[in-house]
Amino acid sequence: MGAGLMAVLLAFRPIGRHAGTKMLLCVGLFGLATVVFGLSRSFLLSLVALTVIGAADMVSVVVRMTLEQLATPPEMRGRVSAVNRVFVGASNELGELESGTLARLIGTVPTVIVGGLGTIAVVALWGWLFPELRAVDRLEDTRATSEEDAAEKA
Repeated sequence: MGAGLMAVLLAFRPIGRHAGTKMLLCVGLFGLATVVFGLSRSFLLSLVALTVIGAADMVSVVVRMTLEQLATPPEMRGRVSAVNRVFVGASNELGELESGTLARLIGTVPTVIVGGLGTIAVVALWGWLFPELRAVDRLEDTRATSEEDAAEKA
């Protein structure tokens, strides 16, 4: 529900400025909402948390997929897209294995909470390690440098 509503909102009101920061904040919000979901004992609060998770994930997906296409030189787009799809598919499967194994060891609720906290930690680490990602402003201003452009500049 959250992802669908956010997709409609983004169609009418695209991400303007500070796209990189907004993406990182949304992934952090995804982690926080996951922790809230894990701790919740209320159906309504759980529903709200899941809605926030979907909405935050949609912002992250839109920014990541847009950057992948715009920041990749045209001659590399097919290969980069293929590698991205392999890693996304594999990470989903490996994540399910990890979550299921951890849930068996420590329980479902602690696993959900650890997953949310881990997401927040990764966002903090990535924001620190990759300041150029934080610095992405307008998505439409992102340009790839092709091999030809690089050769002309050299």
